[in-house]
Amino acid sequence: MSSSKESKEHKEPSKQTSQPKAQISGWGNYPVIESTPFLARYINEIPQTIQNIQQQTTSISPPPSLIASGLRRSYGDSALAEHTLQTHTLNYFLSFDETLGIVHCAAGVSLAELLNVFVPKGWFLPVTPGTQFVTVGGAIASDVHGKNHHLDGCFSQHIISLTLCVASGEQVTCSLTQHRELFLATCGGMGLTGVITSATLKLIPIESAFIDETTWKTEHLSETLEQFEAHQNTTYSVAWIDCLTKGKHLGRSLLMLGEHAPQQHSKDKEQNLKIAPPSKLSVPINMPNALLNSLTVKAFNTLYYHKARQKKNQRIVHYAPYFYPLDSIQNWNRLYGKKGFTQYQFVLPKAAGLEGLTEILTQIVNSKRGSFLAVLKVFGAHNANYLSFPMEGYTLAIDFKIDPTLFAFLDKLDQIVLHYGGRIYLAKDARMSEQTFKQSYPNWETFQTVRQQYGADQCFNSLQSQRLGL
Repeated sequence: MSSSKESKEHKEPSKQTSQPKAQISGWGNYPVIESTPFLARYINEIPQTIQNIQQQTTSISPPPSLIASGLRRSYGDSALAEHTLQTHTLNYFLSFDETLGIVHCAAGVSLAELLNVFVPKGWFLPVTPGTQFVTVGGAIASDVHGKNHHLDGCFSQHIISLTLCVASGEQVTCSLTQHRELFLATCGGMGLTGVITSATLKLIPIESAFIDETTWKTEHLSETLEQFEAHQNTTYSVAWIDCLTKGKHLGRSLLMLGEHAPQQHSKDKEQNLKIAPPSKLSVPINMPNALLNSLTVKAFNTLYYHKARQKKNQRIVHYAPYFYPLDSIQNWNRLYGKKGFTQYQFVLPKAAGLEGLTEILTQIVNSKRGSFLAVLKVFGAHNANYLSFPMEGYTLAIDFKIDPTLFAFLDKLDQIVLHYGGRIYLAKDARMSEQTFKQSYPNWETFQTVRQQYGADQCFNSLQSQRLGL
């Protein structure tokens, strides 16, 4: 990653040419498409690149398919298009206020790079998803949430301002008070308003890089939700659910609570604020499709659930295994085989939580499609962003291996989610129907109006947006 250099933002643009077509996919390895990539090296090169793509496709109907792409950690097709603007090389800092913890950076900076630079200085991300390998631009576009949404909201709620390159090539700075409608459409807008080029966000102070973790072992779903409510003032909370156990133990879980720990080594700041070492474990190839089946997953779930031997367990743990357990294995998505997988993440209103989750978990158990990764979190209030996913209630995310009957099964789950007033997360989606999307995101027409106002609908389109009728 480059050091802080204003000159990077203002460097004279060079003539850009596209690279040869490449096969690309999201993190779920489904779908796989051919795309022409364009590399963004400097912020002021982006307008010319957008103009070049538009000129090449002026005679094509429908409008060109172009989307910004960072580290491609969105699971489905939201960052897939005929043309992709690769922004991961925009990974440099522009300024930092050491007193207030306010950082201004280019949009290609990853959360891992932010942590590596600022944890040793005593600062942490205000909101983080379950992986640190996403860019700031991607985190804004997906309006990512973390284990503290019930108290601190989404990532965008800690963005002071962002700069967006719109279809005309103009760089527009927007915030809750400046070009407000464009800001509300861009945060959670899946890259469909333009290319996020930089952002200013506020970090939070920490005394150490460690988390004071308390794990509660619950016997069933009702107890799990009761524990969430009992600890609603705890900063971080997340539950792993055994989604293969039925009957009276349906929804048994390990609920992991967390608070930033005070300094552990009073005289050693480096040890108190050490970053996570790079992972050495990796899945080298796509695993055989038969590796993950109901028997192997059930065995894993049983062992994982019983690793907590007592009702309540406490420990001090580094931030990396608490927030990013799967980051310890590089390319873990290959465990699902060549056909790939999809992560099904939905949210239900709190009033419908127990009934709706019980119905959906029962469907999953009966289908024998259990996953070793099933994560439940509690959400606070919805923010003002037009396509932001969270609403006050419960969200469950489950990985499913792709097979010929999976999507028909997920269509059934969609109907249950809609029945209870919920919706599906766009950053994880690879197959939701247009009807389901428009029924569950009530502000989609307002979002589309903003897109049209800035000409984005004639320029920025992804496989997902075309599928959803945007």
